[in-house]
Amino acid sequence: MIIGDRLRLLREQKKFSQGEIEKRTGLLRCYISRVENGHTVPAVETLEKFARALEVPLYQLFYDGEEPPKLSLMPKRRSGGTFAWGDSGKDARTLAKFRQLLSRANEEDRRLLLFMAKKMVKSKTA
Repeated sequence: MIIGDRLRLLREQKKFSQGEIEKRTGLLRCYISRVENGHTVPAVETLEKFARALEVPLYQLFYDGEEPPKLSLMPKRRSGGTFAWGDSGKDARTLAKFRQLLSRANEEDRRLLLFMAKKMVKSKTA
């Protein structure tokens, strides 16, 4: 099923208008229409907004069943059972931006930023 069709189906099941979704998400009604008609593919962050507005878990935008789908293979966790900051999502994008900017900085500026970061962490843990 195309994501736009699924969003329209869920919206109509909830008896919401596109205008109500606009108010709940902050997205323009014309954008909502473009998504529902398959002219635009929304980003994951936008799909999260749709899910909140439709009052459904995110997986229901992709899955028709009553229960969440069973996960077949979970990614292996790092030691300690947690993912490291910057492994995925918004943190990964932030880390990528830092890497891009740091690659253009000179060595002296990188050392200064590292020094400042260490000071910031020490002041929070003290």
